[in-house]
Amino acid sequence: MNINIYYGGRGLVDDPTIFVVNKIQEVLEELKVNVRRYNLYENKNTITTLSQTITDADGIVLATTVEWAGMGGYMQMFLDSCWLYSDKAQIADTYMFPVVMARTYGEREVILSLSNSWEILGGKLGNPLSAYIDDTTEFEFNTEYKAIIEKYAENMYRTVSQKIAQLPSSSQTIKTNLLKDTMKLTPQESEQLSKYASDDTFVKTQKQDIESLANIYKELLNDQEQGGDEYYITSLKESFNPETGVKSTYMLSISDKNKTISISVNGEHADIKFGENKEADVVAKLTKEVFDQIVDGTVTFHRAFMTGAMTARGNLKTLRMLDEIFKFPN
Repeated sequence: MNINIYYGGRGLVDDPTIFVVNKIQEVLEELKVNVRRYNLYENKNTITTLSQTITDADGIVLATTVEWAGMGGYMQMFLDSCWLYSDKAQIADTYMFPVVMARTYGEREVILSLSNSWEILGGKLGNPLSAYIDDTTEFEFNTEYKAIIEKYAENMYRTVSQKIAQLPSSSQTIKTNLLKDTMKLTPQESEQLSKYASDDTFVKTQKQDIESLANIYKELLNDQEQGGDEYYITSLKESFNPETGVKSTYMLSISDKNKTISISVNGEHADIKFGENKEADVVAKLTKEVFDQIVDGTVTFHRAFMTGAMTARGNLKTLRMLDEIFKFPN
């Protein structure tokens, strides 16, 4: 027989739950039960993988301490991982015994929460053990209390070994309804997912990837709102000043958008299109942000070049004529 004990307290020296769990483990081992103990506070970074340890257990003990309110974060995280990653078919044959000691009010409420959670997961319920402990030392040296704990462990052994049947409950119906539309995973897939979820590096990378994708979609949306690819061509065509009488060629490379614009000016006419012209009089490179600032009139081509926001090669005088050829709003 295999019984796992999951302790969800903080491991404090005077925690009465530790004393109770130690006594239960001692009795079960005397009855030749294979007991495995998991202190959740020691496994807080891998709690999501612990749900897989239920697979080989005939029964489990969920033990926690009420210090001020509720069952505590570690136990809640463990139950969450059971819901997300555990093999529900295996849980259906597993007895759960809730053990809750309290230093304040609320032990019976936590017993009820643990029981409801396990029933919704589809498991079988064993008898609970709960108590309010004011003085841990007095509790540990009380022979009557020790006898009650020992008797509880013996009854736990009988329940699991005899596989005592239980009547159905409404929680089973709730579980069935909740699982109707959930994704069905094999035990192997659940185990793999739980390992990924407990891997801080993997989770951090996933968050970075999601953030990066969100930024890409945001940029695409902004480009689309501005008119997409036509934004670049339209912005230049609408600002063309035919009165300069200049004859020159330019190539503008929008570096972060991988777009190249070819401009050929001949007096009152301008040919503006996507494409390369490496023989242009001026070859310039700038980002979309700088291009937007020029279109908005907050900077000029010449100022962008002088501040280093735009790089260019070719005739400087011809470069300066860009601000005469294209008249953007000031």
